[in-house]
Amino acid sequence: MRWLDRLGLAVATLWLALGAANADTTVKWLHIEANPAQVKIWEEVARSYEAAHPGTRIEMQFLENEAYKAKLPTILQSKDRPNIIYSWAGGVLKSQIEAGVLEDITDQIKGYSDSLTPAALAAFSRDGRIYGLPTALSQVGFLYNKELMAKAKVDAAGIKTWDDLLAAVKTLKAAGVTPIVAGGADKWPLHFYWTHLAVRIGGKAAFDAALRGENGGFAGETFQKSGELFKQLVDLQPFQNGFLGFKNPQAVGYFGDGKAAMTLAISTVYHLQRALAADKKGLAEDQIGWFDFPMVPGGKGEPSDTLGGITGWLVTKGSPKETVDFLKFFVSKDVQTRLAAGNFIIPVVKGADAGLNNAFMKQIAANLSKSRYHQNFYDQSLGPSVGRVVNDVTAEIAGGSMAPKDAAEAIEAAWKQGN
Repeated sequence: MRWLDRLGLAVATLWLALGAANADTTVKWLHIEANPAQVKIWEEVARSYEAAHPGTRIEMQFLENEAYKAKLPTILQSKDRPNIIYSWAGGVLKSQIEAGVLEDITDQIKGYSDSLTPAALAAFSRDGRIYGLPTALSQVGFLYNKELMAKAKVDAAGIKTWDDLLAAVKTLKAAGVTPIVAGGADKWPLHFYWTHLAVRIGGKAAFDAALRGENGGFAGETFQKSGELFKQLVDLQPFQNGFLGFKNPQAVGYFGDGKAAMTLAISTVYHLQRALAADKKGLAEDQIGWFDFPMVPGGKGEPSDTLGGITGWLVTKGSPKETVDFLKFFVSKDVQTRLAAGNFIIPVVKGADAGLNNAFMKQIAANLSKSRYHQNFYDQSLGPSVGRVVNDVTAEIAGGSMAPKDAAEAIEAAWKQGN
């Protein structure tokens, strides 16, 4: 009977060989998501795709936000680069297209692309060609701790103007409450102030004019005034002690721990603060409020104007065809509805917003639907080189080492050099 044993071994070896041959397509997916609850759903979706597509493996890889930004240019030059990468679109996407490291997926998503919100898809398009798929929208605004605001007798609903915000900061400090937490070490959380002030002061017209070099460009009145108003806030010392040494995840956790009254943040922090809080529970839903970035009297921006992101996924050059097929599976109505129901995203697939079942997320979705001017983050919109300068100078204003006028001129000089 030994020949039967040998035959069995031969058959088993053959099946293993066939299995290896069938599993020779690996799609490498690089992401920055720090919320394990959301990643768990992503992993389940990946496994579902693998089950329906024998022979294809989805390999998820994680890099922390700042490490991702720093290492991505080098990663994209590697022969072993990932097939799917995270993107905030904007000028960084433009530079990646020009570097020839992205795949044009226009033809591969014909028909499917009709299911996406046009504005979101446009963010991942250049010259009529599509290089990636959007996955979520977000808004920047103030999240606040209801208990700490009540302790200082500050009515968040009454913070409508920049002066209202300054007054609230003074009141909170007088009550012994840290007004605002900020991840200053990463710099980009601080650029939200300068950028949002520019949105309120000059509106879309000022940004578009600056891109064309008109009215002094980014050294013009709108952007100098943005820095001056930001300095008004900085001079009140509103942030936690040592804020320039706090990385953003640490700052988000600090807010989740109930140690500061407010944080100017991306709307996704509403959920992320739980994962990054010391007790992994953070603030409960009924403990968190939201108010839009305050208006600047005399400003040309509209109250409905928003700052935020349109994030998504790009496909790198030479990736297997299964990459786009998986992305269409991942950015589908079913998956987007599930993520929306978990309060993880404001979806971009038409009809998936029906999954939103949380008052906070519905409010953000309503804000974005009303917005006629949704400004992408400057550090992404203006490209990597100029974006780095924007982040650097706003951090320097916050640290008291640069005057607002000099900051605006530095950004304009960087823009001119790169364009």
